[in-house]
Amino acid sequence: MLGNPTRIRILLLLMEQDICVSDLAEQLGLTQSAVSHQLNLLKLNKLVKRRRDGKMIFYTLVDEDVQMIVEKGVEHILQH
Repeated sequence: MLGNPTRIRILLLLMEQDICVSDLAEQLGLTQSAVSHQLNLLKLNKLVKRRRDGKMIFYTLVDEDVQMIVEKGVEHILQH
């Protein structure tokens, strides 16, 4: 799951704040469909969850463990 640069970028953005698909797509320069596909994969693998606020659906990391894994992964990559 963490071998895909787009999924890593999504997780990094979610570490900063809960965010909806349209805002993620805009920040990543991707289509909403492409972002939704990656979010679904992350959700199936229990890395992100979603919550509804009115008509909007916001995505967030499942828990602090996911954030720690992402941080350690990025740290490892930057050291090598």
